[in-house]
Amino acid sequence: MASIPFGIIFGAVAATVGLTPGAAAAMSAFVFAGSAQFVAAGLVGAQAGAGIIILTTWIVNLRHSLYAATLVPHMRHLSQRWLALLGFLLTDEAFMVAIRRYSAPDPSPFKHWYYLGVAATMYVNWQVWTAVGIWAGQTIPNPRGWGLDFAFPLTFLGMLVPLLRGRAVIACVLAAGSAAIALRGLPHHLGLIAAALVGVLAGVAAERSQAPQRRTQPESPPTR
Repeated sequence: MASIPFGIIFGAVAATVGLTPGAAAAMSAFVFAGSAQFVAAGLVGAQAGAGIIILTTWIVNLRHSLYAATLVPHMRHLSQRWLALLGFLLTDEAFMVAIRRYSAPDPSPFKHWYYLGVAATMYVNWQVWTAVGIWAGQTIPNPRGWGLDFAFPLTFLGMLVPLLRGRAVIACVLAAGSAAIALRGLPHHLGLIAAALVGVLAGVAAERSQAPQRRTQPESPPTR
């Protein structure tokens, strides 16, 4: 539900920066990465060169490599066809929902079907509301003035809060959030990638600091 206003806004923005309806719809169909699409649409409106557009969107989507690294242990048994399909459908929202299923303690070997269901639903949803946004951008003046973009950060906050478990995760989130604010002025959204790396390092450091404590804790006596 939270991606609905985001899709509408992208379609409206794409329609007002010079992209044809077909090009805007194709971007959602073949790129399928909301933040990268917004960046690309803005660069198209600024008449940036193709090389700059490709490089910038690639940098913005580098965070997906972190998602992929997290999913690797759960997907080693899948075929290349499965990996290609799920890799294409990987988004922030699909990852946040799927990783909770993968982290569940049950030994089900079919959790990738859950991921596929989540991601495919998101894909169809994104295409539909992008199309609505394209229509709105062509017929309604200043659709960006609706203020619907507030839903994007709220979506991520809503998905993130249930995952805040453990000192290492909290340290990661606090470090990454602080770095993102401090580095938000870097060009080409490099602050996003730098903040992600800072968060990873903070999480690893917090995890390692807890390891000696776990090793020194006495084992509890067996119970009868």
